[in-house]
Amino acid sequence: MVELTRTNDAVLLSWLVYALDADGIEAVVLDGFTSVMEGSISAIQRRVMVAEGNLARARLILHEGERAANNGVSQ
Repeated sequence: MVELTRTNDAVLLSWLVYALDADGIEAVVLDGFTSVMEGSISAIQRRVMVAEGNLARARLILHEGERAANNGVSQ
């Protein structure tokens, strides 16, 4: 397994795991318990891990989701 991303964004994390699963990619979320135990300071991010053979496809899904989330947001 290799790391796809790290995040404290619960919405992104939930969506990403769902989107990966819908595309047949198994994802494992690490550090979830530790992240909860440290409180609300967001010091420990949760890591999303995928099989190395699925990394390229998983990155595409992640980038599509990030682009969709940022669509129409003025900066």
